[in-house]
Amino acid sequence: MTGMPDHAVARLRATRLTQSGKPFAGRGARKPRCPGCRVIASHCFCALRPEVETSAGICLIMGDIEALKPSNTGWLIADVVQATSAFGWARTAVDPGLLTLLADPQWTPYLVFPGDPEEPKAAGRMVSELTDVPCTRPLFVLLDGTWTEAHKMFRKSPYLDQLPLLSLQPEQLSRYRLRRAASDAHLCTAEVAALCLAMAGESHAAETLDAYLEVFTGRYLDAKNSVRPDVEDAAHLRLRALASVGSGSLAAQPQQAQPEPHQRRLKSG
Repeated sequence: MTGMPDHAVARLRATRLTQSGKPFAGRGARKPRCPGCRVIASHCFCALRPEVETSAGICLIMGDIEALKPSNTGWLIADVVQATSAFGWARTAVDPGLLTLLADPQWTPYLVFPGDPEEPKAAGRMVSELTDVPCTRPLFVLLDGTWTEAHKMFRKSPYLDQLPLLSLQPEQLSRYRLRRAASDAHLCTAEVAALCLAMAGESHAAETLDAYLEVFTGRYLDAKNSVRPDVEDAAHLRLRALASVGSGSLAAQPQQAQPEPHQRRLKSG
């Protein structure tokens, strides 16, 4: 095992734990979990944790206990993408740091829309590609929680009302197997982030995050079923191959150049 990562989701989790009246016990918590990767210690994969520098950023707005759940995939985003921020959501208050981030002139924020494009609050805000704003970086704002929680956050967060909306229509079904979704078309947060990164021209980061999610899911289920992980399976080999690109190690990858406008496209509703 390695140490706890020092990223935004880990810090949010630590803060949330200090606010809790009793320890948080995730499902299947009979055996100690690694604090770094959140799977049972015997199946720890911290040594495979990649980091990728990106021009694009990710901003996670997380439901009340989302950062505490071992199955949360926002944690994986923060592991991979250095430019990740995370804030807890509350109906009655907003973190001042979130407002500061959304107003920061280095970023052009986009809210990744979790609902029906016909919803009244979405009218006139849907976009099909990223705006080519000189000297700014795209910031993808993701509402991290169950689909019901994400819809609630969308409806009850007036500080997000001015952001353009991206409505993802992925060509593939979700491969995430740790939680049940109402539909196979409902992607987990890490899958959504990977699509956003690909849209921004950050193909290496997108592929790395996708491969890391696959390894995490496999390790998590292997631990649950008391199966020894296969470190030479396709998922592990893919992640190691991606990590070796450019640097020859699991260290951070070189920052990618800003994509040309024609690379910044995404199907939307």
